Amino acid sequence: MKGGEFIDVYSGSEVRVIMLKGLLEEIGIEGIVQNEFQSGITAGFGGGTISTVKLKVHEDDLEKAKPVVEDFIENQH
Repeated sequence: MKGGEFIDVYSGSEVRVIMLKGLLEEIGIEGIVQNEFQSGITAGFGGGTISTVKLKVHEDDLEKAKPVVEDFIENQH
């Protein structure tokens, strides 16, 4: 079992976050999608914006995830 925290590695549109999450899963890294807008609505208050979606990975996977995330960001068009 892993110890430690989850670290934000990317923030953007939900579509892009899901794409990156899929790329990380291909190399065995589990990501967590945090949608602040949806969380705010569910809790009964507005929070964030529609495009405020974050992808988090476990800090133990951060070094392995970095090259994938950097490549993804560099190749966005």
